Amino acid sequence: MNQLDALKQFTTVVADTGDFRQLAQFRPRDTTTNPSLILRAVQGPEYAPLLHDTVARWKGRALDEIADRLLVRFGCDILALIEGRVSTEVDARLSFDTQATVTRAERIVELYQAEGVHIDRVLIKIAATWEGIQAAQTLERRGIHTNLTLLFAFAQAVVCGQARVQLISPFVGRICDWHRKQAGAGWDEAANAGANDPGVQSVTQIYNHYKRFGIATEVMGASFRNLGQIRALAGCDLLTIAPELLAQLAASDAPLQPALDAQAARGMDLPAVHYDEAGFRYALNEDAMATEKLAEGIRAFAVDAVRLEQLIRAV
Repeated sequence: MNQLDALKQFTTVVADTGDFRQLAQFRPRDTTTNPSLILRAVQGPEYAPLLHDTVARWKGRALDEIADRLLVRFGCDILALIEGRVSTEVDARLSFDTQATVTRAERIVELYQAEGVHIDRVLIKIAATWEGIQAAQTLERRGIHTNLTLLFAFAQAVVCGQARVQLISPFVGRICDWHRKQAGAGWDEAANAGANDPGVQSVTQIYNHYKRFGIATEVMGASFRNLGQIRALAGCDLLTIAPELLAQLAASDAPLQPALDAQAARGMDLPAVHYDEAGFRYALNEDAMATEKLAEGIRAFAVDAVRLEQLIRAV
């Protein structure tokens, strides 16, 4: 048994890609996308026709609507190849506007439903700002399930649990990137690998907190840089992994055992934690890494949303 198949025994494997032609090779249950992945895909020869077809069909509509229709088109093609869910992201420029996020999310779901896709097969990705989490709470109450992304701080995870969102995506690799950059020449790669990786430690803390207090929100580790990070989080509810790393897992037949254990977490002596808005904002402000990476991530996704609209306008 290769490591990918072994991992699937105790963790749901999710493909992090906009290239749905890679899905058959790895057989993930779910798939995540974002504007950056879609932007990269439609600029290549394989997916450019999909962009042109979508724009031609909806010519004259607002750019943001055509962009959503393009994301849904990708999502529908992906869903035809997997048995689970696809995550589709709300425009990052709305990350601090609760009502606009709700409205955009509802439109995305309506577009999926118009294509015959059941609501339970779609997760709406929203940045884990205070406003984004409140939007997700509203959507969950309306039966629309959410994936809170750009999650770097324990406080973000706690409030997502309070809001009873379906799933969170803590970004393992980006957390590690920040700490590596801060340490500079003093960074010891070996000492900060595996279970000692800062990103792995963040996800482990969140996972143990959720299991200890019976929080149903799913934890999906994301943004991996190497196999060591993935192996150290084996046993997590879900892991979303880029095709390059999926291929490396499939090529290895080394033994793989769960690193996280829900039953063990339930017996841990952990403090109960709760945040109101002021407490959340202060905790996030105190976490320099999370503050910087959240802002950086929103800016990057917002830029790619603009670039996608520019591509649509140019067609």
